Parts: sequence; C-alpha cells; structure tokens
Amino acid sequence: MVRDLSCGPLRIFLEFEIRRVACDQCGVKREKLSWLADCPFYTKGFAYYVGRRCRDSTIKAVADELHLDWKSVKELDKQYMREQLRRAGRAKPEVIGIDEISIRKGHTYRIVVSDLLRFRPIWFGGKDRSEASMDMFYQWLGPKRSEAIRLAVMDM
Repeated sequence: MVRDLSCGPLRIFLEFEIRRVACDQCGVKREKLSWLADCPFYTKGFAYYVGRRCRDSTIKAVADELHLDWKSVKELDKQYMREQLRRAGRAKPEVIGIDEISIRKGHTYRIVVSDLLRFRPIWFGGKDRSEASMDMFYQWLGPKRSEAIRLAVMDM
C-alpha cells in the first residue's frame, strides 16, 4: 500500500503491506496499524499537526497551505478534536456557561455548554435552542453529575 504523506511542497510516500486475514465467522479483517489515523491515508502525527494548525487558521487556509483537499483537512481536524475530547476525560462541571450558536443561515441553532472553571466546551448538541434540547445535555451528563452544578450562566 502506498500512502502520500504530503506536507507543503515536500511530498513523502510510504509504501507498506497491510495483512488481511479471512475468518469464517468474522469475514475478512485488516491489520490495525496504531500509527495510522482514522483516515488511513495519513499518519496520526500528521493528523495531529493538521488539527493544531486548524486551531489558529481556517480549514481552507490549512488546506491551501498543505496542498490538501478541504474535506480531508476537515476530517483530520475532527479526528484531532475527538482525540482532545478523549484525553480531557468525562466532564464534571460545577459552573457552566450556556450559549447558542448558529450553524447555518435561516435561524438554525445548536446549544454549546462550557465548563467555566476549566475554560473548555463540554457539550454541543440539541435540535434547536429549546428547553427540550437543553434537557438532552442533562441526560448526557447524568443525574449524579448534574447535581454537582452550582451555577449556570446563560445568554438566551
């Protein structure tokens, strides 16, 4: 298998074989390589680099800089963000901030809940900016951790 590990004008190609095994019960399974990102055309290190760059620049700017497709950069950025959330662990907020953000034209909103003591977002979701959507956050958080919330600040 040949992988293109592009980084700006420098292009590096990696060639390696991935073993495949045919199992009677499971079907065909492919070898997992820990250093490949979820998108197997890039390494985890490169995905991390792209995600860090997307913190300071737009996806389009990073795509242009690295000569990559916009969709590839978006996917690598999502992988980076998922890994950051995994490393952060479960949310145990005591003070939360609640706000809504517009996700497209036509008054389509989602709710963002942030842990104000740790200065990080902990939940994004809902179908709109209604009370029912806010209830989805408390269901996600669970009753025990919801009881630990001392203060909620909102701009709705």
